[in-house]
Amino acid sequence: MKNNLGSDKVIVPMVSPFKEDYSIDEEAIVRICESFVRSGVSVFALGTTGEGDSMSASQKETLLKCVVREAKGKIKIYAGLSGNSLFQSMEDARRYTDLGAEYLVAKLPSYYPIDETQMLRYFGILADSVQLPVYLYNIPSTTHNSIPLEVLEKLSYHPKIAGTKDSERDLARLVESIRLLGKRKDFDLLIGWAAMSVYGLIRGANGIVPSTGNLTPDLYTQLMESVRVGDETLALQFQERTDRISALYQQGMNLSQSIAALKVLMKMKGLCSGEVLPPIQTMSETTENLFISDVSNEFKSLVL
Repeated sequence: MKNNLGSDKVIVPMVSPFKEDYSIDEEAIVRICESFVRSGVSVFALGTTGEGDSMSASQKETLLKCVVREAKGKIKIYAGLSGNSLFQSMEDARRYTDLGAEYLVAKLPSYYPIDETQMLRYFGILADSVQLPVYLYNIPSTTHNSIPLEVLEKLSYHPKIAGTKDSERDLARLVESIRLLGKRKDFDLLIGWAAMSVYGLIRGANGIVPSTGNLTPDLYTQLMESVRVGDETLALQFQERTDRISALYQQGMNLSQSIAALKVLMKMKGLCSGEVLPPIQTMSETTENLFISDVSNEFKSLVL
């Protein structure tokens, strides 16, 4: 069941491109997926960067169908499960399996406070019910709960739980997660804190999930390859460059603002529009022009 494990991987949490009427921009998905295929990165659809929690069921289905059409058989496809209902996640898992997803990514529900026993039971029931390998997504900035490493370690032996994407920005946790879960042949430790990509990879993590990969997937494949061949100096050069790109749309912004800013950068690269779904707000024309003016020179030197 735990297929495709143990190999180094770059998985990009794809933005979900929209038109002005909030419908899915399928032409933009084609362009984005083509860039992923060229760079050999996998695609994670319907995640945090993809505004999965803000999308309707029909929007999600349209997007995933298009991603599968463009990417299936070329790169691996991960689909995110979101929301507070275990049973809705189970239904979505079945639907995404039928549509052609190859892996599922599940985070904790965020409405009720839950303890470790409840977390174990929630993920256990979900994993028992699905056909595809499941990755557990730790992102306390949105779920307001952190999955304890002891819980992850127990769940890591479930036959359908294939790994974890950990986006918690805690160095001590990262070090301990590598000690507990790194270098496992039957479990993937994926770093969702992009600034720690090289740090984590050279110590035992075997994958990264960088949102900036929407702009420069090739830089992350080169970063990964540099680590693989043992060229830490070159890997750190790619880390520094991608960190500078990330700062263009993240520095001084909260998560909602940074997603809108990332889409403006993608618009500058000709990949998609700057439209986002409520409650996130699309940049006004004035704000967008000021933002572009501020970042344009560095963006051109780092990305274009």
